[in-house]
Parts: sequence; structure tokens; C-alpha cells
Amino acid sequence: MTMNDAYEGDPNMGPRPETTTATVEPTGANRSAGGLLSDALTHVSSLVRNEVDLARAEMNENIKRAGVAIGLLAGGVVVLLVALNVLAAALVGLLTAVGIPAGWSAVIVGVGLAIVAYLMVQKGTNDLKANSLAPTRTAKNVQRDANAVKEAVNNDKR
Repeated sequence: MTMNDAYEGDPNMGPRPETTTATVEPTGANRSAGGLLSDALTHVSSLVRNEVDLARAEMNENIKRAGVAIGLLAGGVVVLLVALNVLAAALVGLLTAVGIPAGWSAVIVGVGLAIVAYLMVQKGTNDLKANSLAPTRTAKNVQRDANAVKEAVNNDKR
């Protein structure tokens, strides 16, 4: 016999109790320290979860930027090789035709292309530096949240 059968079959059992209970949480000054602590821990837990999610999203964005920077580095190498193969001979021929000896023409062309390659590699390596990949928005939000918690604690102590 189940509990429901007992209530339905025995008139002495009285009315069946509700199967759901409603809890009324105290508000304001009536709240216990445990309730306040529980709420604070819930809010802190939610805050930490949100900050971790933001950090993860920001790191994903930064990893994508790093991929683009690596692509720039690879592209710089490809451009350097193409430029050396296609333009080097043509520029050396042009400078030689102008009257500069062939050896000096080759040096001038080589230095010019090396400068272009250097600038591309510098741009790529600067984009890959650790401080440009750090989750700066998350750090600012965590600092702001920590300040807000400190302020709230200080206000509660007064």
C-alpha cells in the first residue's frame, strides 16, 4: 500500500498534504547570515563563471589574431621569394642599363628587398607578442568586479 492509497482509503488520515512546498525567503533585515553568505557565494560563483567565459572568448579571439599574424609571416616569406625571383633580375638589369656596374646593381636590389621583408617580419612578430594576446578586457572586468566587491563589503561594515 502506498501513501496515496492510505490517504484515499482512510477517512481518519485527514486531508492529503500538498506535494510541493513553497519557501518564503526573508528579505532585508530578516535574512540570516547564512542566507546572505549563500547569496554572496552564488553571485561570486556566477561572476567567476562569467569572467572565465569572457576570458575564454577573448583568448579565442586573440588566437585567431595570432593565426593571422602567422599568416602574415608566411606571406612575407612568400612575397620575399617571389620578389627576389621576379624583380631582382629585372632591377639589376635596369640599374646595369643605367650605367651602374652589375655587382652594385645586385647589392642595391638585394638591400631594398631585404628592407621590405624585414618590415613584414617585424609586423608579424609584433602582432605575436604576449602582451598583445593577453585578455585585457577580462583583466579590466576582474579588477572592476573586485573593486565593486570591496566597496560592497566596506559599505556593509558601516
